[in-house]
Formats: sequence, C-alpha cells, structure tokens
Amino acid sequence: MSASPWFRLEDTTSGARPTLRLLGAWRLAELAQIEAALAAVTLPAALTIDAGELAAIDSACALLLLRQLSDRGAVSWLGLDPAQARVVEQARVHLAAAHVPPLPPPAPGVVSHLGRATVALGRLLHGHLNFLGATLAALGAVVVARARLRPRELATQIEQTGLNAIPVVALVTMLIGIVVAYLLGLQAEKYGANIFVVDGVGIGATREFAPIIVAVIVAGRSGAAFTAQLGSMKLTEEIDALRTLGLDPWQVLVVPRVLALMLMLPLLVFVGDVASLLGAMTITSTMLDITPAGFLARLREALELRHVFVGLVKAPVFALVIAVIGTRMGMTVARDTRAVGVATTSTVVQSIVAVILIDAGFAVWLQALDW
Repeated sequence: MSASPWFRLEDTTSGARPTLRLLGAWRLAELAQIEAALAAVTLPAALTIDAGELAAIDSACALLLLRQLSDRGAVSWLGLDPAQARVVEQARVHLAAAHVPPLPPPAPGVVSHLGRATVALGRLLHGHLNFLGATLAALGAVVVARARLRPRELATQIEQTGLNAIPVVALVTMLIGIVVAYLLGLQAEKYGANIFVVDGVGIGATREFAPIIVAVIVAGRSGAAFTAQLGSMKLTEEIDALRTLGLDPWQVLVVPRVLALMLMLPLLVFVGDVASLLGAMTITSTMLDITPAGFLARLREALELRHVFVGLVKAPVFALVIAVIGTRMGMTVARDTRAVGVATTSTVVQSIVAVILIDAGFAVWLQALDW
C-alpha cells in the first residue's frame, strides 16, 4: 500500500483491480505537492479510482490526475458526487480537445493572392519612393557642396556604365533599325511609297525605339551590376564599414552611380539614334533603291529636331529610375548569397517594367501637348 495526504494506493492480492483512493481536498494551492506525490508512485495499468473519501477537487487538480492516467488502460471511477463528476468531466473534455490536431489552414484563393500581391507591390513602391527621396536629397547635397562629389568614383562609373556600353548599344540599335526598315519596306514597296520608310524609321527610332532599347540594355547591364555590386558589399559588411568610418553610403556608393547613368544614358541614346539610322540606310539602299544621299535628304525633311529632343529628354528619367531601383535593391538585399541573385533578377524585371510604363506616360503627356 502506498499512501500520501491526498491519495492511497491499495494493492489487492485477491486478483481484483488495484484501487487509488482519493483523500482530502484537491485544490490548486496544493497542486505542486500533489503532482510530486503522483510522480513518486507507479500507477498500474488497470486501475479503479475511489473518490468516496474525496472532500473536494477543482479543475486544475482533475486535469493533473487525468494527465497522469492518460497512458493507462481502462480506468473506472467510484464515489464521485455530482459536483465532482462535473469537474472531472469538464477536465476530460478540455484534455481531449488539447490533443486534437489543428485543422490545416485553408488554401488561399484568388482574392487572397491578389490582396497579398497588392500589399507587396504597395510596399515595394513605397520603398522605392523613399529611396528616391533620399537619393534626390543626396544629389542636392552634392549640388550645394561640390566637395562631397567623388570625381574618381564618378569617372569609374561613367566608364563602366557609358563608354563600355557603346559597342553593344550600337550593335543592337543598328540591327533594330535594319529590322524595322526591312519590315516597313516590305509593305511600302507594294504601294510605291518606298521613300516614306525613311519617315517611319527616323521618327520611330529617335522618338521611341532607341530610348527604350537602350534603356532595356542599360537595365540588364548597369542596373543588374549595381545590385550585384552593392549586394555583395552588404553581404561582406563593407557598407557597415563605411558607416563605421563616418562615410555616407549614399555619397560614396549611390550618388556616383546615379549621376554617371544620368549623364551617359542620353549619350547612349544618341549613339542608338545614329546606329539605327545607319542600319536603316544600309537596308534601304539595297532593298528599296534609296541612295544614302536620298535617305539623308528625306531624313532632313521628315525628321524634326523635336523628335530627337523627346528621345533625349526621356533618357535621364529612365536613367534615374534604373539607377534608383538597382542601387536600392542592392542596399536592401538580405544577408545571404541567394538573395543577391534574386535581387539582381528582380532589378532587371522592375527596371524594364518601369521604363515601359514611364514611356507610356510620356506618350500620353506629349500627345496631350501635341508634341
């Protein structure tokens, strides 16, 4: 027989089931002592609970007793008065509910996906606008105090983002000029309007094709490079080291890249204009029998300077957007190598989408101005 102030375990030798006789009042104040006493005895698998001498029991003690008996076999109860039986039954229901596995969350629907995507897009745009404001403030500080400008870093970025990009820009825009002139020539030749191919290529290339194609090339080349460079610097804690040295990362890393791209993109667009027109002039001389002299003469008549000016005005805006997206994605990248690749890919996609949207906005605005 095992006894304590709160129970007595009676072993029988006649083959009957062992009995756990509950004694006294089982209250929350004695819960720790009751738990220690129950842990000190080994309860048999088959057991009868006799509550005939139990004065009172609350839900906490009933839950403790049921947990101790949860891994035993069939347990029978005797002697519980109605109030005690209700307390034990409530504890049993609570214990059973605690062991019920939670239901899996419902699969998100179309509205849920749309809502999450909208929230994510709003946060992304908010972050870009904040970074744009900080970048403009840093550019303003450079204008006020030119000593803050870093000429060596600016010259390096001008070389990387502008001069080194001239060959690929010239090649791609020349091929675009050839393709556009070829397709226009196929249709114009049917109606004997060969000369008007010069009009379409000249206006289309200088006003739309060259700025967009050059901006896409720069987004995939320089924008991705900005993100990869700054992301790697953040990964190796070089940006934190700059702050520790008392240097402003915006002045050291962001401003030279933004200025270089804004200065060089108009030059690249002009190179794209010239290359696309040269490509068009080459294909028209062989396909439509338009001599280079005739091409240039028609181009002088059809191409107004305002079309060239529109394309060149778009370039700094495209450059600012691409540079802000590229540098911001690099400065805010997570501290792992996989995040650098994800941010670089995201930079290219965001920059191209932003360039197309801004170009559409320019088209609507200039149409309203009759330009």
